[in-house]
Amino acid sequence: MTTSTAAAPFPTPDDPQPDSAVAEATTVQPGAGWRRARVTPSLAEVYRTIPVSNLVWWRKILAFAGPGYLVAVGYMDPGNWATDLAGGSAFGYTLLTVILLSNLMAVLLQGLASKLGIVTGRDLAQACRDHYSRPVAIGLWVLCEIAIAACDLAEVIGTAIALNLLFNIPLEWGVLITALDVLIVLYLQNKGFRLLEALVIALIATVGMCFFFELWIAKPDLGGVARGFLPNPEILRNPQMLYIAIGILGATVMPHNLYLHSSIVQTRNYEESPSGKREAVRYAFIDSTIALSFALFINASILIVAAATFNRAGQTGVAEIQDAYRLLTPLLGVAGASSVFALALLASGQNSTLTGTLAGQIVMEGFLNIRLRPWLRRLITRAIAIVPAAITAIVWGASGTAQLLVLSQVILSMQLSFAVFPLVMFTSDKVKMGQFVNPRWLKLLAYIVAIVIAALNAWLLVQIIGAWVR
Repeated sequence: MTTSTAAAPFPTPDDPQPDSAVAEATTVQPGAGWRRARVTPSLAEVYRTIPVSNLVWWRKILAFAGPGYLVAVGYMDPGNWATDLAGGSAFGYTLLTVILLSNLMAVLLQGLASKLGIVTGRDLAQACRDHYSRPVAIGLWVLCEIAIAACDLAEVIGTAIALNLLFNIPLEWGVLITALDVLIVLYLQNKGFRLLEALVIALIATVGMCFFFELWIAKPDLGGVARGFLPNPEILRNPQMLYIAIGILGATVMPHNLYLHSSIVQTRNYEESPSGKREAVRYAFIDSTIALSFALFINASILIVAAATFNRAGQTGVAEIQDAYRLLTPLLGVAGASSVFALALLASGQNSTLTGTLAGQIVMEGFLNIRLRPWLRRLITRAIAIVPAAITAIVWGASGTAQLLVLSQVILSMQLSFAVFPLVMFTSDKVKMGQFVNPRWLKLLAYIVAIVIAALNAWLLVQIIGAWVR
């Protein structure tokens, strides 16, 4: 008879217990190859709180649905808007193939992240701390914090821009307003993790409906859209196009999402048996694949609207969100087009800051093994990310935000390999994963994806250095 880990009492970071007491209360996770046999559950306050057993298959799909959507919001954040707007206005539908390729990579990598969390009971940050030496783990943590700061720079600026466009709130005040998501996350998690997931899904639906409206009034060239999903070698030959393409890749496959997904899948109370874990891996993959399909629709929609509206009208230099807002209504001739655009941006930005806060908490706990009270822990992780965004908004204001947004996505892409390679390595290690190790074909495909990402980043770095030298 398999004993469910949900029956064990898990201390939260509020409990004033020493590490030894916490370790004793933690379930032994099967599988060798780790420095520690026991780990404190990631997000202990919501660990195993959602039942998924003894349900018919369609109710089980609904029970597992949620983590994939929290991850998917990172694939449609304001950083995506900046890169997609720049790509669509400058190059038409050409870069749709990059969005599709990035989404397929995301499906694969997020599937591996959820499998790592379910099978080993460790999120990716904990796995790195258990495998690498402390200096290496600290280095990976610093790189991940840089990535989260870059991501939050995009999200905070995007939300502040949306508040400015809709309500004429100054950018500086808009940045401060976005900090309130710390309180929102705390409140919703106290009410149950499903409520947080429901809010995120509702905001995703809002963004989707807004862009369905934008597509309907933009009337894109369907033939051009279809051709845009086909690979084009011009992307590699054109440095400007490649720069935007790498930015799209960085905006789509985000390193912190891999850490986030490997943790939040453990909110489900699946059985700690091989069959229970296998079922959990399968349903988690279904959840993330469906959720990322929505992200593909929204990302492609942003680029298609930009191509059909700005590129078709000869406005090939539209990269700033503010310019897109001002031009949409007059170019499309439909009242409210700009307001709907800004509303979608607001929903997207707020959604991403919610999940970014969770990711910061997971990364800090996992790499550093620091246990603080939830409000203090989230305040610290949020401050690490929001301070650079606030300084940027105060110093630069509205000018240059598009360049900063695109640059933030390129920084994300540069950090991506430092999360992807450990993830692929861990899930391909039979000692660590046992019978759940990646089969040979999946291991090969995963390493190809990791190498392609690293090679594209190296190529971009060469192009940037070459431009500076010239």
